[in-house]
Amino acid sequence: MTTPTGGSASPAPRPGWFARLSIRNKLLALTLLPLLGVLPLLGAGLLWWTDTALDALLRTKVRADLAVASGYFERVLAEVGGSVSAAAESQALARALRSPAELQALLLRFERRERLDFLRVLPPDPTRADGTSVEVLAPAQQGLLGPALRERVAVPLLNTRNAAPTERAVEDRAMLLLSTRALRNERGELIGHLQGGVLLNRNLPFIDHINQIVYPAGSLPFAEWGSKGTATLFLDDVRISTNVRLFGGVDEERAIGTRVSQSVRAAVLGQGQTWLDRAFVVQDWYVSAYLPLADGQGRRVGMLYVGVLERPFVLLKYAALASIGVLFFGVMIVAAFVSLRWARGIFHPLERMEATMQCVEGGDLGARVGPVANADEVGRLAQHLDELLATIEDNTRQLQGWNAELDAKVAERTAALQAAQRQLVQAEKLATVGQLTASIAHEVNNPIAVIQGNLDLLRELLDGEAAARVAPELKLVDAQIERMRLIVTRLLQFARPGEFAGYVEAVDTARLLDDCLVLAGHQISRAGVQVQRDFCATRLPLINAQELQQVLVNLIVNALQALQPSAEGGTLRLSTADSGPAEAPVVVITVADNGPGLAPELLAQLFQPFVTRRQEGTGLGLWISREIVERYGGTLEAGNAEPKENGAPGGAVFTVRLKAEG
Repeated sequence: MTTPTGGSASPAPRPGWFARLSIRNKLLALTLLPLLGVLPLLGAGLLWWTDTALDALLRTKVRADLAVASGYFERVLAEVGGSVSAAAESQALARALRSPAELQALLLRFERRERLDFLRVLPPDPTRADGTSVEVLAPAQQGLLGPALRERVAVPLLNTRNAAPTERAVEDRAMLLLSTRALRNERGELIGHLQGGVLLNRNLPFIDHINQIVYPAGSLPFAEWGSKGTATLFLDDVRISTNVRLFGGVDEERAIGTRVSQSVRAAVLGQGQTWLDRAFVVQDWYVSAYLPLADGQGRRVGMLYVGVLERPFVLLKYAALASIGVLFFGVMIVAAFVSLRWARGIFHPLERMEATMQCVEGGDLGARVGPVANADEVGRLAQHLDELLATIEDNTRQLQGWNAELDAKVAERTAALQAAQRQLVQAEKLATVGQLTASIAHEVNNPIAVIQGNLDLLRELLDGEAAARVAPELKLVDAQIERMRLIVTRLLQFARPGEFAGYVEAVDTARLLDDCLVLAGHQISRAGVQVQRDFCATRLPLINAQELQQVLVNLIVNALQALQPSAEGGTLRLSTADSGPAEAPVVVITVADNGPGLAPELLAQLFQPFVTRRQEGTGLGLWISREIVERYGGTLEAGNAEPKENGAPGGAVFTVRLKAEG
């Protein structure tokens, strides 16, 4: 054959080695190469990833456990400070200071009521500062501790593997949660100091409670393999309070007096780092977390520890890795055998079809593939080869039609799958909210019941005159307990809103805001905040009054928390106004303060759950408030007021818009 110009045609490029292989060899290569080459590499990668992922997951769990323990420790520290402050500001103490005979009995009552280990009045000292912190007292400074407490201080040191060398035999210092408050007379003169706190040396109920909070019963898997969690308080590198046992048994002696390993001590106490890794604890390996504890001067004086026994999780990891390896390679061997047998059923009919086509190309129009044992597509293709050659044009048109129909069905099915996926995501969100609210309701109802029980006991213990003096406060506490129960019940609205529809009524916003101010009265007085009212609304919004009160109290409390106590005090502005046309009336309620305002990054995610700038907050208040308002067709918006003339921030402004009566 020659080109139109009469020259020779260019030779076709030589195919590669794989293209020159027969269909038999190609199928064998495609079958065995993934099974014997790639698949083992994937299996090894899966084993490595599983090992790494399990280790990372365990460290993440211990990090979360440390956060829980640290949060409880900080809460107890704050409670000690609050208890001493309450005692220092009480009128009963002021009277007892003028009558020393009553002072000691009063201090003992305060100790028992506030669950403090000691509470003492000290002489005035202008150099002694108010505050609450972790403190370490040398033996010469332990005079404020009673004899029983001093007996708990001394901790004999036990020989501990991997601990730093020391010549000490006894740890005789005391670690305390210590709070100090100044006492002043009516003229503001310093007349003394009230100092109280909790001794941490050998404080087994305290450390056991931390362990119960972090590792409640049933929270750790593989209990049958000895899985357990532990918590410890260290003074320097010495265990002064722990539930780690010396010999591993439940009833064995606790490992008080043993010491932390030298590497952990250097990292945590020496460098101030948080340790998140495996560590040798007394006699076994634990996945451990150590947090440095600092005193009031910022000096690192001890550590808070939580950890879980490593052995059960190591056994689980090895069992999982072994199972994956055996299963993976077993499947690989079986798949290789089956694939080879199936490959023969494919290439054998194809080889016969190729021979038939060569015969046809050679001019033997009567050549046929003949009967094929396969009943699959390859077998049917071999049987109908001659018919397909004769009707190729018709089949091409049919295939084009089938292709268009298939595209339409694929598009229809894709749309249906997308809709189903959106419904599934929504269902998962609702299920998550349901679990969250059920958990919150369970956890909050228990302390509510305890508060109510103790309040009833208080009424029984008070005599008639004392009960009459505090009757209004007790009544207010009863009302707030009932309101807390209502709030817990309403939390379930976000998972099953149809089952908790609130009763809608026309609400007098001015009267409701006055009620809210009564509920927040103590906080307003304590913060020294001035309240400005501007109630101009004449319309009545349609909403459940209790739920609207919940929203407004939350906004008022948030504003009070933003107004830090100062010499000038802060201002809380409450206003109502009518808005909107007559056919769509709206009532606007505004809660504003003159505090620092809302940062731009906080505004962007303010109404999302668990977003808060306060350490003690949950981040759920504004999210719940907006859900309540939107359920009744309203809106809740947040922003900042215009800056003042001197450039100072104008404060935060929260605006509630509600549909009103026509």
